[in-house]
Amino acid sequence: MTMKTCFAAIAAALLLPSLASAQPVDWNIFAESFISGAHAQSIDWKKVDAALGKSATVSGEVHRYGLPRSDLHVTLDSVAIKPALALGGWVAFTPMDGQAMVMGDLVLLESEITPVMTKLLNSGLDITAIHNHILRAQPATFYMHVGGHGDPAKLATAIHEALSTGSKTPFEPPATTAVSAPAVDLDTAKLDEIMRAKGTVTGGVDQFAIPRREPATEAGMTITPAMGGANAINFQPTGGGKAAITGDFLVTGDEVNPLIRALRAGDIEVTAIHSHMLDEQPRMFFIHFWANDDSLKLARGIRAALDKTAVAQR
Repeated sequence: MTMKTCFAAIAAALLLPSLASAQPVDWNIFAESFISGAHAQSIDWKKVDAALGKSATVSGEVHRYGLPRSDLHVTLDSVAIKPALALGGWVAFTPMDGQAMVMGDLVLLESEITPVMTKLLNSGLDITAIHNHILRAQPATFYMHVGGHGDPAKLATAIHEALSTGSKTPFEPPATTAVSAPAVDLDTAKLDEIMRAKGTVTGGVDQFAIPRREPATEAGMTITPAMGGANAINFQPTGGGKAAITGDFLVTGDEVNPLIRALRAGDIEVTAIHSHMLDEQPRMFFIHFWANDDSLKLARGIRAALDKTAVAQR
């Protein structure tokens, strides 16, 4: 008797008396829920934490690890870019077939791309994209998207080794002081109202993660916001109610041009159009952007662009 059959039989024995006249029941839902949970519990996440030297942010079954390039001092149009605005690399793991699927976005300098890629490929991971997110930045930064499936601790070890030997990505948390985190000098309540979503202040940046109505899937797995499956909109204050904004929209092919037309109508620069994954369904494109202007004006432009897509509504 398989595990699925066993749990279906147990559920039937417990519930059959009360279901004599009920509609047929798909007993697989009991077993599948149990099996999914069992897979998640079978992963020793402490080993993954140890391999990366970090603790994860947990969202459902997804364990996401931040890899911000706090070592870099990047400027764009005289704006000093905070890591939370455009330098926030990450990798995320979700249970899959008794092991784990990993996806990630690594922030690299040009000189770091080849050594990091070589290490990752030699360890069995896949590279799914390399590209810019912003323009004119000094120094120029690039973004390497990675994927893989296997033992999560081994995947984490490979990622740590590739980044620690091929780049200067810091793994130790930045030195902290008694000074509290800087306040975001923006009308965040008004931004929430215009965006029709709740922002989260992180690292001096007001961040929005707005999912699509129907998320994409890859290898049969739903690409959740924690795995990079959401529109990411970031506001960094630049003084006097202004903000620098960047991030990416997640859209289908037929949504690309309506969205970028809306962005340009709002005087928001389109800086990149590209893919992040290889086999997702439906095919998705990521559109990156930049502007530095009145924050409420920019929020209205961003919201107008979002409304051109199948975005989830609050």
